[in-house]
Amino acid sequence: MGEEKTIRIDPVTRLEGHGALTIKLGKDNKVKDIQYNVGSTRFFEKFLTGRPMEEAPRIAPRICGICPIPHHLASVKAVEAAWDVTPPPAAVKLRRLMIEAKQLSSHAIHFYALAAPDFVFGPFADPAVRNVAAVLKHLPDVTVQAIKIMQFGQELIRDVGAKAIHPVTAIPGGMLNALTEEDRDKWLKQIPELFENVNKTVELAKTVVNAYIDVITKLAVTPTYYIGLTNNGVLDIYEGNVRVMGPDGKVVADFEPKDYTKYYGEHIPDHSYATHIYYKPAGYPDGIWRANTLARCNVAEKMATPLAQEALKEMRDLVGRPSHHTFVYHYARIVELVQAAEWIKILLEDPLIVSDDIKLTDVEPKAGDGVGIVEAPRGTLLHNYTSDEEGMLVHANLIVATNNNIAGIEKSLMTAAKQIFEDKALDSLKLPDPLVKT
Repeated sequence: MGEEKTIRIDPVTRLEGHGALTIKLGKDNKVKDIQYNVGSTRFFEKFLTGRPMEEAPRIAPRICGICPIPHHLASVKAVEAAWDVTPPPAAVKLRRLMIEAKQLSSHAIHFYALAAPDFVFGPFADPAVRNVAAVLKHLPDVTVQAIKIMQFGQELIRDVGAKAIHPVTAIPGGMLNALTEEDRDKWLKQIPELFENVNKTVELAKTVVNAYIDVITKLAVTPTYYIGLTNNGVLDIYEGNVRVMGPDGKVVADFEPKDYTKYYGEHIPDHSYATHIYYKPAGYPDGIWRANTLARCNVAEKMATPLAQEALKEMRDLVGRPSHHTFVYHYARIVELVQAAEWIKILLEDPLIVSDDIKLTDVEPKAGDGVGIVEAPRGTLLHNYTSDEEGMLVHANLIVATNNNIAGIEKSLMTAAKQIFEDKALDSLKLPDPLVKT
């Protein structure tokens, strides 16, 4: 009989944020508990309270340096919903161009910098080798294509949002700046190279998936509910209804953002400052859901663009729908990367993208309550603001991607931990030889 022990990983690396992991093992390596710990809070709901509502879209992006664009846009959409404001169509297209550019850049960063080192060099390679610096050294051509995709996305955000990080151009009633024809043409000239690099990324992802198919289909397979934004059933990251799918693949809810309190439950764990969001009608923990790329690909009937739809079909042919395979999140990330590239091309070719009719001039502050929802790269992002008669923000509720995912992360980690420590599943998994030998 072995002794009880606790494994503590603090901080967790390869993470876009801050967290720690606690694994508690009983005798004979029986897994007693898994905790994903978030040990700090940022108080942005309180920072926003008491300020003019129109300031919120300039403050909210500071919540995250990785995905400030979704916070910027969810925030301005919440203000507009509270004040019954509808921005001009050209402004919406500019916002969509900005968020799709962020989706492109973020997914490329995540795939190449956070995921690829483990798959390319093997999960048991020396950590000194298993990192993005080694990818740069041993796969310089791959690194160049990754950097070019990320650079394209970030610089396009800068042209639309005035800043590549923490943009400022989305305002209640539209956008501050129009996209010039000169800038539009500059980006259109880069589209062929973008698609060349995206296609190479898709091929690399397929190589990884095929090599690790035994791991992908057997390790950490965890049924949960799933949540994502869809527009008439089509995967969307800027507008639409919130859709929830049950573990059995049935859609159990499809609702407007303003009705979220009927479906969002909030559990407060003792071991973390971050709350666990779940499907309220099912209760906690039965209603634990996951957001992010795989969740969106599960809940959507189809993708919005043709190449992305082909990629989604290939993924579903391999792992089904819904896919409960935690490692398929990486594959779904590439499916969305393709859609982001296609959307960017479509929007840049749209004559309205250089229109000057991008903002209303008669927006008046008033009392109201509004909800703005977009999809951040890592999941559904919700801002809910209430204003008084003078347009001052008197209450804010923010539910970010992390909240939607943490309970699901813990559940999938529990599945994996039991397989590893109790069932010794790693002994029987077929691991490929490293794709690149160092």
